[in-house]
Amino acid sequence: MDYSLTTRLAAEFFGTAIMVILGNGSVATVDLERTKGSNSGWIVIAVGYGFAVMIPALMFGSISGNQINPAVTVGLAFSGLFPWKEVLPYILVQLVGAIIGQLILFACFKPHYDLTTDTNRVLGTFATTDATKSKVNGFINEFFGTFVLIFGALGISNAPTFAKGNQMSGFIGIGLLVMVIVASFGGPTGPALNPARDLGPRLVHQFLPLKHKGSSQWEYSWVPVAAPLLGGICAAALFKAVFL
Repeated sequence: MDYSLTTRLAAEFFGTAIMVILGNGSVATVDLERTKGSNSGWIVIAVGYGFAVMIPALMFGSISGNQINPAVTVGLAFSGLFPWKEVLPYILVQLVGAIIGQLILFACFKPHYDLTTDTNRVLGTFATTDATKSKVNGFINEFFGTFVLIFGALGISNAPTFAKGNQMSGFIGIGLLVMVIVASFGGPTGPALNPARDLGPRLVHQFLPLKHKGSSQWEYSWVPVAAPLLGGICAAALFKAVFL
C-alpha cells in the first residue's frame, strides 16, 4: 500500500519519539539515582535500545520504512534509494520527534534528575560523549557503528524472506542488530548512530532548567552528527554496488 507523504512523516515522527523514549529511558533507568534499575548495567541499555528500534519498526516499518535516523535517510538518498525531495521533511520530523520524546522522558524521570548530582550521567541520558574525550576516537566509533547498522539493515531488508512478505522477522532482526551494536560499540561513545537521536536531546539538555546540569558539550556535538551521516552514505553506497 502506498501512503501519502504526510502519513509517512507522521510515522517517522512517532517512530523517532518512541525510539528516544524507550532507548534513552533505558539509559535513565540505569544511570539516574534511585530508580528501580539504578546501576543495573550496560546490558539493560543494549536491550532497551534494541527494542526501542524494533517496536517502531514493527509499528511503522511498512508505512515509512521506519528510517527514524537522518543517517539512513541521507545514505539511501545518496545511493538513489530514496527521493531527495523527501529528505529534508523526513529529517525535520525525525529531529522534532527526538525532541518531543526526550521532553516526555524528562517529565517521567524528573525526581531522579533532581537526585542525580553527576552531571555526566545526567547528560548521558540525553546525548553521547566519548569516554576518553577523544573526538577522533568518537568519530571512528560512530562511523563504523553506523556503517554496520545501515549495511546490516539493508542486508536484512533485502533478504528473500523480507521481500516475500515476512517483514516481521526482518524488523525483529534489525532490533537485534541494534542491540548487539550497542553492546559491541557502546563502550567508547554511547553510541549515537543517529544524528537526530543525539542532536535533538542535546538541544533539550541545553534549554531545560536541570538542577544538576553541567555542560551540553557542544564542542563534541558535531561528531555524532557528521560521523553517522558519512557512515550511512558509505554503507548504502557499498551495499548497492555489491548487492543491488
